[in-house]
Amino acid sequence: MLCAQEALAALELDRVLLVPVNTPPHKAMPADPGPEVRAELCRLAVADAAGIEVSAIEVERPGPSYTVDTLRALHDADPGDQLTFIAGADQACGLPGWREPAAVLELADLAVAEREAWRREDVREALAGFPGAAERVRFFSMPRVDVSSSLVRARVADGRPIRWLVPDAVVRAIAERGLYRERVPAP
Repeated sequence: MLCAQEALAALELDRVLLVPVNTPPHKAMPADPGPEVRAELCRLAVADAAGIEVSAIEVERPGPSYTVDTLRALHDADPGDQLTFIAGADQACGLPGWREPAAVLELADLAVAEREAWRREDVREALAGFPGAAERVRFFSMPRVDVSSSLVRARVADGRPIRWLVPDAVVRAIAERGLYRERVPAP
């Protein structure tokens, strides 16, 4: 949520869409309650967040979720929209290994949330092989808050509090539904 809020303001975006994944193609999600529940948790998180919405586009599409497919679907739905894909610097550095990375950069600008361990030069170097990538990448800074979904799930499994790490409505929904009680490795 912090990343979405910072991107919305810093990049002067019209809106930010949170897109919960249906089936991640590259990693297993232990103790996963399913894409519909994750989409509902996202809806609870953005309930009072102006300019931030949830799209179930990947949840509604069967099979693995690939960014390029989602960007194509969003572009086809609203061809006049200028898309911006928001990613952490670590994800941006890994973009060359994604499905159709050149198409991702053609379909959307890449907004990179700067992270302490990653430098702008790292991102630029990783994307150097893609023509026009330098013009499509925008950086924005974020306050340093070391929170991840893996950390939240691990804390729930350990019986530790997650308040202030996620919105209160999400804390309540996780507790009421008994989600994430199975221990997963912390990041």
